[in-house]
Amino acid sequence: MKNKICFLAVFMMILSLFTGCGGSSSDSGGSSDGNDVAYYAYNSEPILNWDPSVEFSNGVIVLNNVYETLLRFNPTTKKYDYVLATSYKKSSDGLVWTFKLRKGVKFHDGNTMTADAVKYSIERTQKKEVGASYIWAPVKEIKAIDDYTVQFTLNYAAPLDMIASCPYAAFIISPKVKDKPDNWLEQGNEDGTGPYKLSSNKMGDEVVLSKFNDYWKGWNGKHFSKAVIKKTSETSSRRQMVEKGDADITNNLPAEDVKALKSSQNVKVDIEPSFTNLVAFFNTKKAPLDNEKVREALTYAFPYENAVKYAAGGLAKQSTGVIPVGMWGHGDSLTKYSLNLDKAKSLLKEAGINEGQLKLSLTYMSGDESEKKTAELYKSELSKIGVNLEVRAMPWESQWQQAKGTDIQSRQDILMMYWWPDISSPYSWAYNLFHSEKNPLYNLAYYSNSQYDQLVDDGYKMSSTNIEEAENKFIDAQKILLKDNPAVFIYDKEDAWITNSSLGGFKANSAYPLVVFFYDCYRK
Repeated sequence: MKNKICFLAVFMMILSLFTGCGGSSSDSGGSSDGNDVAYYAYNSEPILNWDPSVEFSNGVIVLNNVYETLLRFNPTTKKYDYVLATSYKKSSDGLVWTFKLRKGVKFHDGNTMTADAVKYSIERTQKKEVGASYIWAPVKEIKAIDDYTVQFTLNYAAPLDMIASCPYAAFIISPKVKDKPDNWLEQGNEDGTGPYKLSSNKMGDEVVLSKFNDYWKGWNGKHFSKAVIKKTSETSSRRQMVEKGDADITNNLPAEDVKALKSSQNVKVDIEPSFTNLVAFFNTKKAPLDNEKVREALTYAFPYENAVKYAAGGLAKQSTGVIPVGMWGHGDSLTKYSLNLDKAKSLLKEAGINEGQLKLSLTYMSGDESEKKTAELYKSELSKIGVNLEVRAMPWESQWQQAKGTDIQSRQDILMMYWWPDISSPYSWAYNLFHSEKNPLYNLAYYSNSQYDQLVDDGYKMSSTNIEEAENKFIDAQKILLKDNPAVFIYDKEDAWITNSSLGGFKANSAYPLVVFFYDCYRK
């Protein structure tokens, strides 16, 4: 994502996160009836890029069923479960980590996973320098000691067990991929060790996965042989599908639907803690949003209380800064804006903007009723001070591409989106969303402040030795954001998972956001 060295911090203290349905090497074989197929009705595109070293968006829900990592975070024990690793140890100075690997693991191409495969996978991701590859910045060297021992030497102390369990960029890939064309993976191919293989892919619409017969855990017991992840934008459709049993699981339903479904005998509703928050980015490179007073005015014109109460249906808390509640680095004492239209109108006047002069555009992800309602509430309040806000629903990929376009004037004025962590550290928010970058990926406010950057980088590095001082750095960085107002920090949400009563085995965990681990699920 960035070509600079990032300081990956040690923050073992707060991995209080909360995911899901936590033969031959070529086919799943046989046929599946409806009871053998899991169906996930998802509200957006299931995956944007099939390259596991690159994908840094919705594809987390697919790739975590096709590929595996060395470790996986366990929300119950707050420790790491062994996946492709069977043990690990670190040196007393925290600079050398040695992992023992599981024997008998096969890739989907039939080849055996070894230390060389781990070395290849991580080095490949490092070299890509895109997506979440920055998580491996602490790694100086990787050695395959023998077939089932791999050693990492770090530039500085960092929590490599946490890194090795990340939901992005930590996947182990078959070295046979290097014999394929450079864009083979991106074209919709895969070669992992996970329980499921890609069966079919309708890009942007539907992914069908079939069981990998040679999966190292085996297929004894109850497991789904196939899984379908289908883009289903309409919330009413997702609700009806789960109620009728046409889908097994969904999320991101409107709060009124969640409330109504709690009394249904056909479904189960689980409300889970989340590190996901809703942010509205201002295009700080485009007039008049390049004016701090205008951004401050628009921040005061936001209906925070109603967004939480009506748009989120109470399944959220107003954000205080960009770091969500529950994550270290969150600051309850930070400035908390509230709706003040008189203040907003006064600031616009100071900026030389008269009532009726300002017209802005806002995009949000189609299929998300909470975002839609939030945008409409904002539009209503802005109209009271003479600001015309055009709100437009777009597929996520479309609005993201518009925001990353090279023509500043063609980018939307305001982009609303959710952020969830790639790593369970405040750095995930502070770095990805607002750290200076030449080519925007998720800094969709195009914000740049050297003092802010320094605080964030220092905070991340200090986290390995002084967590309290690191937290102060992140809080000070947020103070700058709340002064410059490159975005509106709307709310920190809770996740509402809706499952059909016939589905068993599903457990939500925000360490792997929105992921359903289908292997762990079964039909009751």
